[in-house]
Amino acid sequence: MSPEAHSAPRSLAEALRARDDASLAALLRSRPDLITPVPTDLTQLATRAGTRASVLRALERLDRFALQTAEALAVAPDPASCDTLLGLMAGDAGDETVARALPRAVATLREQALVWGDDDRLRLVRTARELLAPSPQHPSPTGLGPTVQEATSGMSPGRIQEIVTTAGLPSTHDSVTAVAALTGLFTHRRKMAKLLAGAPEAAREVLSRLVWGPPYGQVTADPAAHLRWLLDRGLLLPTAPGTVVLPREVALHLREGRAHRAPEPLPPAVAPAATHSPQVVDATAAGQAYTALATVEELLKDWDEGGPAVLRAGGLSVRDLKRTAVALDVSEPVAAFWAELAYAAGLIASDGEADERYAATPAYDEWLELPPAERWARLARAWLAATRTPGLVGGRDAKDRTLSALGPGLDRSAAPEVRHRVLSLLAALPQGAAPDAESVLARLRWERPLRGAQRDGARDDDLRSRLARWTLSEAELLGVTGRGALSSQGRALLGAPAAPGAPAAPGAGSAEPTGPGDKLPVHHHRAPERLVPLSPAEQGVAAAAAARLLAPLLPEPLDHVLLQADLTAVAPGPLRRPLADMLGVLADVESKGGATVYRFTPASVRRALDAGRTAADLHAFLAEHSRTPVPQPLAYLIDDVARRHGHLRVGAASAYVRCDDDALLNEILADKRAAALRLRRLAPTVLAAPADPATLLEGLRAMGYAPAAESAEGDVLITRAHAHRTPPRTAPEPVPDGPPPPDATLLTAAIRAIRAGDLAATTPRRPVGEPLAGGELPRTSAADTLATMQAAVLTGDSVWIGYVNAEGAASQRVIAPIRVEGGFVTAYDHTADEVRTFPLHRITGVAELADD
Repeated sequence: MSPEAHSAPRSLAEALRARDDASLAALLRSRPDLITPVPTDLTQLATRAGTRASVLRALERLDRFALQTAEALAVAPDPASCDTLLGLMAGDAGDETVARALPRAVATLREQALVWGDDDRLRLVRTARELLAPSPQHPSPTGLGPTVQEATSGMSPGRIQEIVTTAGLPSTHDSVTAVAALTGLFTHRRKMAKLLAGAPEAAREVLSRLVWGPPYGQVTADPAAHLRWLLDRGLLLPTAPGTVVLPREVALHLREGRAHRAPEPLPPAVAPAATHSPQVVDATAAGQAYTALATVEELLKDWDEGGPAVLRAGGLSVRDLKRTAVALDVSEPVAAFWAELAYAAGLIASDGEADERYAATPAYDEWLELPPAERWARLARAWLAATRTPGLVGGRDAKDRTLSALGPGLDRSAAPEVRHRVLSLLAALPQGAAPDAESVLARLRWERPLRGAQRDGARDDDLRSRLARWTLSEAELLGVTGRGALSSQGRALLGAPAAPGAPAAPGAGSAEPTGPGDKLPVHHHRAPERLVPLSPAEQGVAAAAAARLLAPLLPEPLDHVLLQADLTAVAPGPLRRPLADMLGVLADVESKGGATVYRFTPASVRRALDAGRTAADLHAFLAEHSRTPVPQPLAYLIDDVARRHGHLRVGAASAYVRCDDDALLNEILADKRAAALRLRRLAPTVLAAPADPATLLEGLRAMGYAPAAESAEGDVLITRAHAHRTPPRTAPEPVPDGPPPPDATLLTAAIRAIRAGDLAATTPRRPVGEPLAGGELPRTSAADTLATMQAAVLTGDSVWIGYVNAEGAASQRVIAPIRVEGGFVTAYDHTADEVRTFPLHRITGVAELADD
C-alpha cells in the first residue's frame, strides 16, 4: 500500500477507520471472535483485536511465510519500513522470491489487523510483538537475542565505557550515547567486518555456534582468553551470573542481515506418488463405496435387536469393540471408524433406557429406503463435517483415561478443516494422481506452523499431521478416493470443478481462491487450488451431485443366487433387499468379498420356519431365485427340519409341552439333559414345567428338538426378529473451532452498527450542560433535553444523545429527531440505521453536533 495524501494512522483504531466495508468484512470473517459480541465502535474493535487470546488465534492461522514476516517485524525497530523488513527477510544479498512474496505476507498481516501503518511505518500490534519478540523465557523462532540496548540495561556505566573503548570507539559522557555508539558499530557492515577480522579463531567459532540460536551460552567466572576477547568488545554481553548472550545486531551481521536461516516464501508442492486412469480410480472408489454401505448395514443389522451396552462413562467397552470388529471382519480401529461414522450420520445412538444400550435410530429405517448412492452421499457428508475423530480411540486423554469408541473426548475441532484441506490438495492434482503422503503433511505444516506449537505446557503432538493421515485412510475406506486419488464423486462432494475432460458435476462450486476469512479452511495464502467452503445448502447440492456421479458406477443388485450341492448358495454380487433379507434368515453368511457365500444348516432352516415360512414357501423361494436347480440335499434338509418343526407344542403352564406322540414325550423325560427343565407328565400327551415358555423352547432346542410355540387358542405362534429402535435422535453437532464464521447478513448488520457507533463516538459536538464523568455521555436537564429535541425537529439537524435502555445498559447514539410528543421522541437512529422511538426519561442528555 503506497502512502496516500491523508495523514498516517496513529493507532490501529485509526487504521481500521480508514478501511472500507469490504476490508472490515474480510477481517471479521477471518477473525469471528472479534464480532462476538458486536463491538460498539471501531475503537472497541481495535482493542479486542489486540487482546492476547484473539492475537494468538490469529497467529495460529498464518502460513509459515506470513508468520516469519511477523517474527521479523517483532525483532525490527518499531516502526519499521518495508525496506528494513525486506532486508531482514532476504538478507544483504537479496532474494527475488522473497521480495515477490513479501507484499502478499504484509497484506495478509494487515488484513488480519496484526500490522498497521503505511509502508514506511509498519507497526506490529503490541500483543503480537510481546508474543513473538525474543526473551529468555520465550526464545524467538528467529534464534535472535536481545538488542545491545536491552542487554546492557542493567550494566554499570563504567563497564559500558570500557566496552566502547576496547571496541575502538571514543568514550562518551553518558551510557545512552555509549550504547548508541556500540549499536552503530555493530550495524555498520564494513566496521564490523574489520572488528571481527581481528578476532581469534576460537572466538569466531563461538560466534558461529550462537549465531542461529539459541543465542545464550554459559561461561565460568574466569573465562578463556577468546571468550574474554568477545566480552571486552561487547560481542557477548552478560545477562546473569555465568550466562552470556549474543546481541541481536551482532547476530544479524553474522547472518548477513537475515532474521531466519531459511525463509520459506513458497508452499511446498504436493507431489504425486502414482498416477492411475481416472476410470480405474472412479471404479475402485465406487467399489469401496459399496463396501462401506454393506459394512454399515451389517453393523446396524448386528445391533438391530439392541446393541452393546453403554459404559457408565459413555462409549463402547473394549470387549464390545473387539466383538464388533470380529462380526465385521475388520480390525478394531476400522470397526471404531464405522461405528463413529454411523453415529455421526445419526443412524445409531443410545436408547436412553435404564439398561442403556446402543441401537439403530428411526433415521436408519429412512436411510435404508434411499437409493444406494444417496445413502453413500449422506455418510460422506457426515464424515466430512464431523469433529469426532475415530483415530483417537484407544489413546489416552489429559487425565490418562482410555478414549473409547462412541465415548466422550473424541471431538477435535480442527478435524473438518483438515479433511477439507487435504481433499482440496488432492483436487489440485491431475485427475487420477495419488499424492505422496509426506508432501501433503509438509504442505499442511507450512500452512499452519503454529498448530504443533507448545500449548499450556504440553505439545499438541502435531495433531494436524495425524488428522491428515487419518483423512487419507478414511477417505479410501469410504470411497471418496480410489487408489489414493480423488474420485469424481469426491470432487463433487467438495464442490470442486470437474477435472479437464471429465463431466462436470451438477452443483459443483468454483475454485476461486478464498479470502483470509474463510472458515473451512481458514488460511491466508491465496493458492489457486484452495476451494471455497460450502454453505450447508450448497453442501446438500454438492452431495446430491456426488450421488448422481456415483450411481452409474455402483453394481446393479441381483435377483438370483447360485445354489450348490454342498448346502451353500453363492451370491455373485449385491442382492436386492427382499432377497438379501430372506436369504439372511434362511442361511448363515459363510464368507464375504466379491461374492457372498451363504450356508444352509438345520438351525438356519428352523429359523426361517420360526419366522412363519412353510416348507413349501422355502422350496418355492429357492426355485424362483436360483439360477441352478435346487440340489437334492438342500431339499431333503428343508423337508427333514419341517417334518419335525412344530411336532412339539410349548405353552404357558408356567409352560407345557404337548405332543400326539407319547413315545416322543417318554424320550424327553428319559433324557438326562431335560433334568434342568423339571418336566412332569400331566397327561399321556402333555408335559408341564415351572420354567417360562421361552426358556422351555430354548432348552428343548438345545436338546436337538424343534418345538414350536403356541397361543392360548392352540395356534402356532410365528416369531419374528424384534427390531429395537431408539427414540428419535439428532446426529451429534460438530464442535466448532472457536466462534462460527458470520454470514453475509450478520456481517452487513455488524459493520453498519460499528460504523454508526463510531460516528456517535467520534463526531464533534457542542455539549449542553455538564458532561458525565470522563466526558463519555452528555447529561442535561429534562427541560434542556426537550428544548434541544424540539429545536432539532424544526431544523432537521442530528444530535448526540446518551441513552439507557430498559436493562440499564448505557449507550451513545446519533439521531435525527422527527417528532416529539407524549414523552417520546421519534427519530432516525444512525446507529441502528432505522427509525426508532425513545422515551425522553431514558435520555441522559443531549448535545448538538459541531458545525464541521
